[in-house]
Amino acid sequence: MSFEGPLSASAYEVLGVAATVDDEALRRAYRVRLRQTHPDTGGDASEFIRVQHAWEHVGTPEDRAAYDRGRELPEWGAPPASAGRTGTRPRTTSYGRAGAWRRLRYLQLLTEHLGRPVTAGEAYDGATVRSAPWEVRRMLASALAEESAAAAIGQLGIGFTAWHDVVCGADAARKLDHAVLGPTGLYGLMSEDFGEPVRFRQGEAIGNGVGESTPVADLLSRIRTIARTARVRFAGAILILPDDDLVEPVNALGSVRGLAVAAVRRSALQTVLRGGIPGVRPLGVTEAFDVRTRMTQAARVLLP
Repeated sequence: MSFEGPLSASAYEVLGVAATVDDEALRRAYRVRLRQTHPDTGGDASEFIRVQHAWEHVGTPEDRAAYDRGRELPEWGAPPASAGRTGTRPRTTSYGRAGAWRRLRYLQLLTEHLGRPVTAGEAYDGATVRSAPWEVRRMLASALAEESAAAAIGQLGIGFTAWHDVVCGADAARKLDHAVLGPTGLYGLMSEDFGEPVRFRQGEAIGNGVGESTPVADLLSRIRTIARTARVRFAGAILILPDDDLVEPVNALGSVRGLAVAAVRRSALQTVLRGGIPGVRPLGVTEAFDVRTRMTQAARVLLP
């Protein structure tokens, strides 16, 4: 269980105390919460696990000090590398800036919420983020999810090409987060963080955090738009979620018009892209070159 993400409760909130309590009060609160949430006494098993994980972050003075130092969220970092190397290892050839549009939108929404301009330091301060409305925090959570997925994609190696924040129409919000081409085919990916576990019904994500949105259907629609524009065929669609939000690392959701669909934990993304979704036909060298050429010529990214 991760803490201090834009949509997640802090370890202190899970334990039901203020971040300023002394170590002894924190320990008492932990014991109380264990009794309250233990399944043998009628508590909720998932909440019991959250309490245990919270204690792992703040249970000792050393862990607590490290946790408190790391509570601020990362500011907008450097864009994903294009072609090139990190050290001596070739990286994925990448175009566009993952998370860029959502980062900018987050700053716009936060400014509207506060009614005044904000500095970057204030915008990513943990207290500022936690006090913002859910819709604002959700935008930042999704930006961070995109950036994390792009970091994993960037390490796939020289045999892969990626496009981030690919335009799907006049509305910038209707974009494809990532398109990745490799030996197993061309995949369209969407990075999301709904702040809590996600289930699936009839091939669509459901849950309190998902609400009325239809992320799988939206992903498929955006893939179809780019497929028509670039005159390419996608092999699969992948919805990427935080590890804590999926029970299984890889969740096959079936096939839609010949397109394999899956939801995967972020930590499993590289494995899936390297091995492909089961049943997908690998690309030949000539076919892969043609797809790469078409995508490079036709795919437009929101920011270079």
